[in-house]
Amino acid sequence: MNNKNEKMAALPVKNLMLSMGIPMIISMVLQAVYNIVDSAFVSNMAQGGEDALNALTLAFPMQILMVAVGIGTGVGANVLIAKSLGQNDGKTANKTAGNAVFLSLAIYIIFLLFGIFGSGIYINSQTDNAVISQMGTEYLSICCVLSFGMSMFAIFEKTLQAAGHSLCSTIAQILGAVTNIVLDPILIYGLLGCPEMGVKGAAYATVIGQIVSFIAALVFHIKFNKSIRIKPHDLKPSLKIIGTIYSVGFPAIISQALISVMTYGMNLILNGIGENMVTAYGLYYKIQQFLLFAAFGMRDAITPITAFSCGMGDERRIKDCVKFGHLFTAIIMLAGCAVLEIFAVPFSEIFGLSGETQALCISAIHIISIGLVFAGINIAFQGIFQALGSGIGSLAVSVCRQLLFVFPTAIIFAHIAKLNYELNWLLWAVFPIAEVLTVVVSVLIFSKIIIKNKVKFAD
Repeated sequence: MNNKNEKMAALPVKNLMLSMGIPMIISMVLQAVYNIVDSAFVSNMAQGGEDALNALTLAFPMQILMVAVGIGTGVGANVLIAKSLGQNDGKTANKTAGNAVFLSLAIYIIFLLFGIFGSGIYINSQTDNAVISQMGTEYLSICCVLSFGMSMFAIFEKTLQAAGHSLCSTIAQILGAVTNIVLDPILIYGLLGCPEMGVKGAAYATVIGQIVSFIAALVFHIKFNKSIRIKPHDLKPSLKIIGTIYSVGFPAIISQALISVMTYGMNLILNGIGENMVTAYGLYYKIQQFLLFAAFGMRDAITPITAFSCGMGDERRIKDCVKFGHLFTAIIMLAGCAVLEIFAVPFSEIFGLSGETQALCISAIHIISIGLVFAGINIAFQGIFQALGSGIGSLAVSVCRQLLFVFPTAIIFAHIAKLNYELNWLLWAVFPIAEVLTVVVSVLIFSKIIIKNKVKFAD
């Protein structure tokens, strides 16, 4: 057993979760930078800033879907790799990593084709505004056609994390985020001799940043990830390994993809009330991503640590994973909720919105943020469910919090808001309601899983 595996086996769970979780949190939060930075810069363009912001909001669900497929595949590989390393089965770990690389290439080809043939159709399904449609199509097509950096980084990030090298994946993410931030104003506004590219510049800055992250993660994997060595024969697809990856990964993909479905559906519902509702919601969602992605980062620490403990058969460590995973996630979300409530106005002022749109955004921040602590509980449970082999349990939580408890309530509240526009704040209340109801479902699922796995939590 190498030093990294010894650390996963022997270090107290609380310390291990902090040492792995903090870099993962930073890494995930930096993923949110790609969307929020683009939005901040395009909203302050000299002409058409709010239209550009709306265009990016319409493209956002498809970007989330791309991330979902990449991350979900990585999560499935992460769990199998971590469990294999916990069992000292290096051969399976290597084969899993190789198959994950193969899958990432297949994923890229799918989104490449969508970028060429489907971007315009997708954007036009959400708007009749020709200017917004053109901007959204240009932005999304570039993000899809050049998405190989994002797809490949999602895999190497997870292989690094599975072997305990979460700091390396974080550094790679930082390099990409910094690249994006630096290039955004240069390419959008036409600085330093570059042509002014508008929303296309934002798209190019995003994909270049993703490519930088991928290259850095690949270098770190080759140099430091001694416990996982991918040989050419490991790239040959194995139906057994791919099936195992997606037994956990596919529910994780659906869980993440439901964010895309929810955002797309809410765009349609809110557009029936007013375009400024769509813009306000899109902005709030990008702002709260910093917190949600922080919770996802902690979840990504919970998952491999719990999976490794399962591979060891250590019941005490599994219990500690559940306890400290929820504790640390709750702390993150409580602190984040307080920040959003206190600084709602300054956050909304970053984007140069019109008066009514800004007021709607502030209202969204104050109301939706109430449910963030409950969202954190649900996200922590998802990581635990994945590690314990219940991808379906994780999927059920996502279906509840992003679909089942959202759309029926949103449709009813939208009807009320159409009758009385002053009650539009009810649309924001949909999300805290959904999170609270989902906590009840999560607890029930957890009770069944621990009984099935014969883990006793009563002592």
